[in-house]
Amino acid sequence: MSNTAKTLAVAGAVAAALAAHATTPAHAQAKEKCFGVSLAGENDCAAGPGTTCQGTSTVDYQGNAWTLVDAGTCAEIELPEMADGTPRMGSLEELDRDLPA
Repeated sequence: MSNTAKTLAVAGAVAAALAAHATTPAHAQAKEKCFGVSLAGENDCAAGPGTTCQGTSTVDYQGNAWTLVDAGTCAEIELPEMADGTPRMGSLEELDRDLPA
């Protein structure tokens, strides 16, 4: 194979890789932190004082632990009501509910 053919093959591979990356829909990449929606041990990060990161929440729906969700869906996630019957919703900001004792 000549150097010209090799160069064209490499250039084609690079172009194909860039084209495949460019066709990824923007909405598929848009994520946001949603606090208070993860089960114990299933948070993505930031589970409040005394914890470090992923998987360190100790309470279901812990208000200071977040999970990445599709942008615009945080407040729409269906969650069980709290013990007193108050609706439980996700938030884009840290919450003061369902914190470990």
